[in-house]
Amino acid sequence: MRLERIGILCIIAVMLTSCVSRKQLIYLQDTSQGAEKMLKPVLTPEYRLQTNDIISLNIKAIDPALVAIFNPSNTLGASNGNQLRREQDTYYDGFTVDSHGNIRIPIIGEINIMGFTLDEVRLKIEKELLENYFNKEANIFVTVKMAGLRFTINGEIGAPGTKTMYQERVTVLEAIANAGDITIIGDRKNVTIIRQYPYGTEMHDIDLTDRKAMESPFYYLQPNDYIYVKPLAQKSWGTGTTGIQSLGTIVTLLSLATTTYLLLTR
Repeated sequence: MRLERIGILCIIAVMLTSCVSRKQLIYLQDTSQGAEKMLKPVLTPEYRLQTNDIISLNIKAIDPALVAIFNPSNTLGASNGNQLRREQDTYYDGFTVDSHGNIRIPIIGEINIMGFTLDEVRLKIEKELLENYFNKEANIFVTVKMAGLRFTINGEIGAPGTKTMYQERVTVLEAIANAGDITIIGDRKNVTIIRQYPYGTEMHDIDLTDRKAMESPFYYLQPNDYIYVKPLAQKSWGTGTTGIQSLGTIVTLLSLATTTYLLLTR
């Protein structure tokens, strides 16, 4: 009778420790009682361009022919007036920041934009055009954007790989949703973001089960971020992630133990 109780207690212990709890799966939980529903806005500094970044540059004027040479990619879809672009086009037609921090623009030549914000790049190009190529009556209008926000996501994720999202700001939750969500055995409490800086690379962890994650400076991604989702300990145990899976593993082990015992005692 005592052995039976010990066996039952062992089974319960294995099931409780091997199952993934509901609390481990829910994003942005309210961890403190009576917490305010409105969170403080995240004050993220403007992104400053680094080497290997790709920017999209578009220059407009009253007479489009005047600035056509500056916009070689505008011929794409010109027949129907639509700018139908593929992801590959942003790589070939965009302007890549080289190892010296320069981009090469037709006619203008090389311009150093290392450490500049997009708005600073826009002002610099406008100044160059007005001083050397056009007068104010041409009504030059310059648009500078990142050629998509590119990031890589790996680990316990539905669809790992390198992704590009065409929007100004991307949160880590949007990136995860775009990659098929974290699997049931992914650790949402300890997601690592590897970020590049001019002085090197740093690793930062963020707890996505806590609502305060939205106040983290790493909640919003930067170009070329690498997101790694670690596995939970349950994966290495191999006993299952749900109660039914754990029970199946226990039944299999008990059957094996019983069969071995009977064979040895005959």
